[in-house]
Amino acid sequence: MHNHLLISDNDPQNELSTLNLGPTHPATHGVFQNVLQLDGERIVSGVSTIGYIHRAFEKIAEHRPFYQITPLTDRLNYCSSPINNMGWHMTVEKMLKIEMPKRVDYMRVIVMELARIADHIVCNGVLGVDTGAFTGFLYMMQWREHIYEIYEEICGSRLTTNIGRIGGFERNFNHIAFDKIRVLLDKFPAVLKEFEALFNRNRIFVDRTKDVAPVTAETALSYSWSGPILRATGVDYDVRAQEPYSSYQDFDFEVPVGTNGDVYNRFLVRNEEMWQSLRMIEQAMDKISKEDPTIFHAPVPEFYLPPKEEVYNNMEALIYHFKIVMGEIDTPKTEVYHSVEGANGELGFYLVNDGGRSPYRLHFRRPSFINYQMYAPMSRGMVLSDAIINMSSLNVIAGELDA
Repeated sequence: MHNHLLISDNDPQNELSTLNLGPTHPATHGVFQNVLQLDGERIVSGVSTIGYIHRAFEKIAEHRPFYQITPLTDRLNYCSSPINNMGWHMTVEKMLKIEMPKRVDYMRVIVMELARIADHIVCNGVLGVDTGAFTGFLYMMQWREHIYEIYEEICGSRLTTNIGRIGGFERNFNHIAFDKIRVLLDKFPAVLKEFEALFNRNRIFVDRTKDVAPVTAETALSYSWSGPILRATGVDYDVRAQEPYSSYQDFDFEVPVGTNGDVYNRFLVRNEEMWQSLRMIEQAMDKISKEDPTIFHAPVPEFYLPPKEEVYNNMEALIYHFKIVMGEIDTPKTEVYHSVEGANGELGFYLVNDGGRSPYRLHFRRPSFINYQMYAPMSRGMVLSDAIINMSSLNVIAGELDA
């Protein structure tokens, strides 16, 4: 952090400070920088800079087979990586016109909604920390850990999960995973209620967040905002409701909206979304119980890698494995766009295919990249401490901002 004076003329009243907030500072929640002009503690203007961790994921993906791109999408929003994974798999399935079994759709809903809860736990917990309240963050963190344990039972990984496949899942959910999901449904609501009791009417927290960085619906839409921060302005746009995927049309849920789009409304919207996610997981568990328990992927041997034990012992499985890995199966020459409701907003994949084994062109619509554009303009006139709270409430994930 550097701080020096810019003196525009001899009048002491015109002294401004230049504050370099980031790129490596706890308050920025990621590797990005804001160069702020301050009049005392009030921000006069600012310039946002990104690019410190640019990893060229889109270009790398264009040189990888479709099924090997999941480790890249994992590292966009690493707080809810399974949503990125599922979104990518669905994009390829849309291109290949694969019809998914209902049970796979419901399994995906469970995993995606678990990821949304884990993401919101971090965002709202850290927002509490940034206003000086550490307890709520600690209360909730054990349940993010519990969600990671569920991931482990499903795929063996925790943070960057590499979960699922084109066509479904690599393996069926085991009974331990289902048991841990039931524990979450049983125990987490009491913890979430306690978390809300700590914050929703806490005088210090309300004073720090209410009417801070309010955004109108018109402004949010003009900047192409999406996700909880858009819904906090009163716009009820949610990809799960407007353009259902993975059988979300089979679920009964509400889209929480706020009123004036301030930091407090963003916090409340995310809290309510966790309740809705629990509601959907409960419905998905009920729906799965009525489906064939042996199904966990679509019957598409041309694109779904067969199990290793079959590859070692079955000639047909070995042939399919070879053909898939070596890219010997034709894919359609087409272009598709598919979006899912990520934890931070609309997460989209624009895929142009020339018939080969890798994308010809691929673009990720990362919600943090879109949402963050407004940060510097909306910070004008704020005091620095409010600008920090504002950044925290946007939940800008660096890997998603700067892919």
